[in-house]
Amino acid sequence: MGTGSSKNPDCSSSHGSDDREDQGGGQLYVSLKMEENSYLLKSELIPHVYGSVPLVGSWDPSKALAMERESSSMWELSFVVPPNHETLDFKFLLKPKYSNSPCVVEEGPNRLLTGGTLQGDARSAVFRLSGGEVLLEYRVFIKADRVSPFDLAASWRAYQENLQPSTVRGIPDVSMNSVPESGTENCSSASLELDLEHYVVPAPTTSANSGLLYAANMTETPRSLSHANAFSKAAGGASHPVSIGVPTERPATIKEMEVIVPDPTIVYSSSGIVESKSVGTLSSLQKQDGQRGLFVDRGVGSPRLVKSPSLTTFTVDQNVHSEAKDPIPAAAGAVAAAAVADQMLGPKEDRHLAIVLVGLPARGKTFTAAKLTRYLRWLGHDTKHFNVGKYRRLKLGTNQSADFFRGDNPEGIEARNEVAALAMEDMIAWMQEGGQVGIFDATNSSRKRRNMLMRMAEGKCKIFFLETICNDRQIIERNIRLKIQQSPDYAEEPDFEAGYRDFRSRLDNYEKVYETVEEGSYIKMIDMVSGHGGQIQVNNISGYLPGRIVFFLVNTHLTPRPILLTRHGESRDNVRGRIGGDSVLSDTGEVYAKKLANFVEKRLKNERAASIWTSTLQRTILTANPIVGFPKIQWRALDEINAGVCDGMTYEEIKKNMPDEYESRKKDKLRYRYPRGESYLDVIQRLEPVIIELERQRAPVVVISHQAVLRALYAYFADRPLKEIPHIEVPLHTIIEIQMGVSGVQEKRYKLM
Repeated sequence: MGTGSSKNPDCSSSHGSDDREDQGGGQLYVSLKMEENSYLLKSELIPHVYGSVPLVGSWDPSKALAMERESSSMWELSFVVPPNHETLDFKFLLKPKYSNSPCVVEEGPNRLLTGGTLQGDARSAVFRLSGGEVLLEYRVFIKADRVSPFDLAASWRAYQENLQPSTVRGIPDVSMNSVPESGTENCSSASLELDLEHYVVPAPTTSANSGLLYAANMTETPRSLSHANAFSKAAGGASHPVSIGVPTERPATIKEMEVIVPDPTIVYSSSGIVESKSVGTLSSLQKQDGQRGLFVDRGVGSPRLVKSPSLTTFTVDQNVHSEAKDPIPAAAGAVAAAAVADQMLGPKEDRHLAIVLVGLPARGKTFTAAKLTRYLRWLGHDTKHFNVGKYRRLKLGTNQSADFFRGDNPEGIEARNEVAALAMEDMIAWMQEGGQVGIFDATNSSRKRRNMLMRMAEGKCKIFFLETICNDRQIIERNIRLKIQQSPDYAEEPDFEAGYRDFRSRLDNYEKVYETVEEGSYIKMIDMVSGHGGQIQVNNISGYLPGRIVFFLVNTHLTPRPILLTRHGESRDNVRGRIGGDSVLSDTGEVYAKKLANFVEKRLKNERAASIWTSTLQRTILTANPIVGFPKIQWRALDEINAGVCDGMTYEEIKKNMPDEYESRKKDKLRYRYPRGESYLDVIQRLEPVIIELERQRAPVVVISHQAVLRALYAYFADRPLKEIPHIEVPLHTIIEIQMGVSGVQEKRYKLM
């Protein structure tokens, strides 16, 4: 059995394979279906398929793939034929569901599928049971079609999201990158000690470890209180990143739109796919045997907002900005045109955006505000986070009991409104000096308070409310306990239970007077915190940046998971000091690839849903090649910064032959664009879809990419100012582990060589 087929793997990179894949506009999608004519024993026997690699792995019945029940009488299995296989031979078999009885193989010769065409006459699958006395017959339907790479990419994305059967545009999910299980050659466990802590190295002091601190203390320090000498020492001021960009509003208004966020435990439908405007391409990699992977070209197209099919379409665009001082942003096409139009014709207040948080305590407002601040700063929007609780503590002290927060305590209400007004005045004053986005973080639980804030903002900035609603008691309880442990309000309370009772009383006081948002422009996040379904309601929201914010909020959650960032192993161009290129690994780089595979195997041994992301350049793909057991996806967006005409040169050659370019780059590495190439700001623009995907993922991700790209990604997680990105140290053969969770973002580094 199994004489069918596979071409010589050493020839997998031949031009013939490429040409065959291009014919028909995509890859070959095969669907196998079996319909039971008899219902005898149907609940005890499960149809399977086995055959030649890579259809189902091998002719070993124990490794056969189970077919999925499509209806009461129909079973189905689908797959994509890799381009290095012309002929596939296979058979059906039945496996007992509840016993260890032998499998029953269908009668007759192997079924052959050559170039998408079934060889021989179509026939039913006949199985002889009980010593040949019982015949069980299934009708067989075999369909082979060429499908577009974009549909395959969408299907793969749905599979990753759910890890269970689902359908995208009528195409069932496909199992891609089925790498044969084998030992890692020359990479025994002895090459990497079981104790991963052996490889830990200190992380930079200005790093993602800020997640260990109380988020409210990292917000803007109250300058109005400082000017009034209301306190002597400010605590925990926020960093002030370089301002890059101007508001780019668009006249698209959305009213009463509700965005349904799908629950990953439920079958994924086509309406829940976030797509890219640029048509992606997908193909099996053919550069080297064993390097089977999924190539998804996301380009730099704008992702679309996840939405319910019955609702109005809301498109979110992408943008890259220049310095705020520049009249025109460093962007292209419609984004720049919209920015200039808004600057010249839009209302003055539309140039500044105030996001006012609303919600009961322990609902994740401050964490959401901190995350949104980090995202907007990374995109180049000058953003600051103003926390009213910090103002209250600095003006009134930290020893306020739950009675201070009662709705029938006029002195407490007046004092809280006073500090809220001070924070709002600070935020508006900062905007008038050039700030773009202010995030106002407080409960703002009454209409009276929100009306006060709207009156203060009138004619000065555009304002919308962001309300966080959580009905999950377990999440609320977890947040309360974190609050008691971290908040300065309880730093002087040694008795945890006493602090817990006081905060519970405070929460009860807020709940008695809480009024949900129904006025003005608002976004409501309902049960979004867990990442397992939820809703976002949007009312009277208009403009480019608010739409972008909605798209980001739809895709974020608090599920803890690690993200591992690493550069490729040392390449031959690294040894020669040449930039760009597409060279292979050096001997040292190949050793790192094996060590990395061993590290990933040990670090993620219990995370079988993890995935490996690389660029489309062979040095990252070769680095990922020894890693087995995880799906691999190649992103064009993860390619190294395009050096244009300088590609393949050394810096010394650039300095000698292009001295003006060398000096221009030296003066401003962030904005410098290589002739016919890219700048760091361009890299950030094309990386936004990657950031959104990383935020959406609920399983660990290993990103194997390049220095400039990883600098930009790391800056996002570590909340580093844009001006620092070109100078962030991302050494070779080092893994940066970013841990994302409810307590913020934390970092650990491992140096393997």
